[in-house]
Amino acid sequence: MRKNADAIIIGAGVIGAATAFELGKRGYKTINIDKLPAAGYGPTSSSCSIVRAHYSSWDGVGMAYEGFSYWEDWPNYLEIEDERGFAEYMRSGTVLLKSKTGHHEKVLKHYRDLGVEHEEWELETAKERVPYFDFHAFWPPDRPESEEFWHKRDEELPGVIYTPGSGYMNDPQLTSHNLQRASESKGGEFMFNRRVVEIRRDGRVEGVTLENGEEIDAPVVVNVAGPHSFVINRMAGVEDEMNIKTRALRHEVHIVPAPEDVDYEHEGFHTSDGDQGIYFRPEAGNNILIGSEDPDCDPQVWVDDPDDYDRKVSRAQWEAQVYRVARRIPAVKVPPDSRGLVDLYDVSDDWIPIYDRSALDGFYMAIGTSGNQFKNAPVVGHMMAEVIDACEAGHDHDSDPVQVKTRYTGITLNAGFYSRNREINPNSSFSVNG
Repeated sequence: MRKNADAIIIGAGVIGAATAFELGKRGYKTINIDKLPAAGYGPTSSSCSIVRAHYSSWDGVGMAYEGFSYWEDWPNYLEIEDERGFAEYMRSGTVLLKSKTGHHEKVLKHYRDLGVEHEEWELETAKERVPYFDFHAFWPPDRPESEEFWHKRDEELPGVIYTPGSGYMNDPQLTSHNLQRASESKGGEFMFNRRVVEIRRDGRVEGVTLENGEEIDAPVVVNVAGPHSFVINRMAGVEDEMNIKTRALRHEVHIVPAPEDVDYEHEGFHTSDGDQGIYFRPEAGNNILIGSEDPDCDPQVWVDDPDDYDRKVSRAQWEAQVYRVARRIPAVKVPPDSRGLVDLYDVSDDWIPIYDRSALDGFYMAIGTSGNQFKNAPVVGHMMAEVIDACEAGHDHDSDPVQVKTRYTGITLNAGFYSRNREINPNSSFSVNG
């Protein structure tokens, strides 16, 4: 029997599931299709799931700050019970180290403008609050194989910006499952272990065809396929008209034990260390989870086939990230065995997501999101639902971008900031921080 829906969502990661929930709340009958066996089973599961607001643009800070309230209000927002329980928001706070990147100066301006709760710590205060940190400046980021890496440093960092409301979700896969159950409560359906092989269209989108030959009809299809987003866009024939495109980037995060005398799991901060090009946060078992902020010295491994890449932790990258943490936290004992996760990011040309319609009527995109948009998933779901509602009602989003009123902070986000037709944003940090 042929299926039909009001909207097909390709992907059941955290953003795909959030988009389904928000569309369901507006009366859409949705079907999420994912080639994996469960919601959030792909790159979402490998996400550091960090919730922080220190973006370099007003729009980035505004969206992320709005997201804080969703995570704080998680069970109430979902309006359901989940037999597996709820993912938990760990309000660790964020320490953003002031450094020669100058990133903190952009952030402070937007924090003040948007009213983001924060504190500025002078160096002495920072040393008191985080006594196990070494606050020497190591700029520019380099790697352990460089002789310069091991040189003694005299200069110290000027201080810290502390954001008490930020943190991380403790279980990214469960977060997606929560959203799946919330969507199902609104009539949404999820189809797993299914692969889309065709976007059917005739002037506008008509539906999709699956690998097993099954056809599903819908007037709306939303590409939320993560690292496969460029594959789906090519299938739909929309990539060539886009000024900003996406591709897949191989990325690693690593785990090391915290010092035995530091209860980092319960008292540690999420830390953005642009001075060294890394970020790290507490992890269960009194561990430290470490990611790269993609400094120039770290190799970028772009992947042409998102189904075929090296999933083994690289010893060289593990050492680069772990030794950087050991410089910042000298009491860290570097273990002999490398431990971590390898997955793909879905990266746009300027590292800012695309939340937009396409040249094909009825075909929408929430892409370029991996690595830093987990925190924004429910806000993105709200934005995509607003854009889809407006466009399906005849609004010309390309010439008059939809303005999205947020639920919690009450600010208005310009969805045009995330347009596929934008020029590359020079204010982007061109990097990832969870």
